[in-house]
Amino acid sequence: MHFPEWGISPDWPAPENVRSLQTTRIGGVSLPPYGSFNLGDHVGDAQQSVAQNRQQLAALMPSEPVWLQQVHGTLVADADNAGCLIQADAAVARRHGTVCAVMTADCLPVLLCDEQGSVVAAAHAGWKGLAAGVIESTVKAMGVAPSRLLAWLGPAISQRAFEVGEEVRATFIAHDAQAVEAFVPAPHASETGKYHADIYLLARQRLHALGVQHVYGGEHCTYSDPERYFSYRRDGVTGRVGSFIWLV
Repeated sequence: MHFPEWGISPDWPAPENVRSLQTTRIGGVSLPPYGSFNLGDHVGDAQQSVAQNRQQLAALMPSEPVWLQQVHGTLVADADNAGCLIQADAAVARRHGTVCAVMTADCLPVLLCDEQGSVVAAAHAGWKGLAAGVIESTVKAMGVAPSRLLAWLGPAISQRAFEVGEEVRATFIAHDAQAVEAFVPAPHASETGKYHADIYLLARQRLHALGVQHVYGGEHCTYSDPERYFSYRRDGVTGRVGSFIWLV
């Protein structure tokens, strides 16, 4: 499928009837600090600009994406029967043409589908949602054996840019001792108690623990690529990119 300059096709072996799309910040009409292809209507950008950007997106979609009101939780919406702005951090769809969507600006977007192309899902996995179990909740809601699932990890903040406190590290290790591998001491850690967290590895560990072995993506850092991606930690006030998946 051909996408405009703002669209990236995720590199993963999804079934032929599964379509997925990752946007960048390139090619829209929003002005700084939201420049330029901002899809977030909750970040302070002019509503007309967001609407124009979403209109460009709509040309490639079979229906209006099911936009979520994301709260860093674990609730999974049934996108086939949900209206937009339902408070949830993931969505699942089984109906052809229903578009699952999550928006991010450092948090990790996770797209999932099964090998048969019968169900798709999108999850918003910031560290809070990841620690609380948003991936586990999403996989459960998909209702198929985890061994039959494929997952793609979209652009998120990389380990070298993601500094967290000891409490974050302790939360993940309490859930799974192997999570210690995802944290390295930050500079002057003995004084600050800070660590650098690998959110990609943490997500892979959660997926593998569930039995999801086919995991792709995880190469793009939002923080270090200001030309293509928004980053809340880098810029504070900023836009949002979108990750989308649907059945055809």
